Amino acid sequence: MKWLTQLFTTTTTSENIPEMKKYLIVGLGNIGAEYVNTRHNIGFKVLDYVAQKENLSFETAKLGTITEYNIKGRKLILLKPNTYMNLSGKAVQYWMEKENIAKENVLVITDDLNLPFGTIRIKAKGSDGGHNGLKNIQLVLNSSEYPRFRFGISDEFKKGQQVDYVLGEWTEEEKNKLPERYEKAKEIIESFALAGLNNTMNNFNGK
Repeated sequence: MKWLTQLFTTTTTSENIPEMKKYLIVGLGNIGAEYVNTRHNIGFKVLDYVAQKENLSFETAKLGTITEYNIKGRKLILLKPNTYMNLSGKAVQYWMEKENIAKENVLVITDDLNLPFGTIRIKAKGSDGGHNGLKNIQLVLNSSEYPRFRFGISDEFKKGQQVDYVLGEWTEEEKNKLPERYEKAKEIIESFALAGLNNTMNNFNGK
C-alpha cells in the first residue's frame, strides 16, 4: 500500500493545483476628497460599489489601492490607481506585470462624454477618445488593444466648460439613477471574467 500512499500524497500537493485565472479590473479616477463624487471618478465609484457588495476593503499598495475576490474559479483584482488620471498607465502596467495578467484579461472602466448618461459601451480595443487616462494607458502599454468599459456621462455643458463639467458632481436626477447603473456595472465585470468579452459585449452594450 506504500505506492498508494505516495500516489495520493503526490496528487494532492499544491504544485498540482492549477493557478486561478486572474483578471485586472481598473477603475479610473483622481485621488483626493475634491474629486470623490465627480463624473470623472466613475471608475473609482464602480469599484467602490463592488467592494461594498462583496464586503471588501481596499488597501494601499504600490501605485494605487487594491482589493480582490474570487468568483467561480476566477480571481478579480480591483485596482484604483493613485497616480492621478493622466498617469494611469504606470499603475496598470505595474499590476499587469506583477500579477502576470495579459491585456485581454484587463478591463478599464472610464467615463465617456460621447455617450448619454448611464449608457454602457464595452469594447475590445479603440482610440482614447480624448480621454487622458486611456491616452496614457495606450502610451505606456504601446497598444490600444485592451478591453475598456465606457460609462456615459453625456455632454450637457456649454462651450469652454468641459473641464468644469467633467470635474463637477452629478445632478440629483443622475444620483438617483446611479445605484441601478452600479449594479449593472458589477454584472458586467463578473460577466467579463466568467463569460468572456464577446458575450459581455453582446449582452450589455447599450443597456
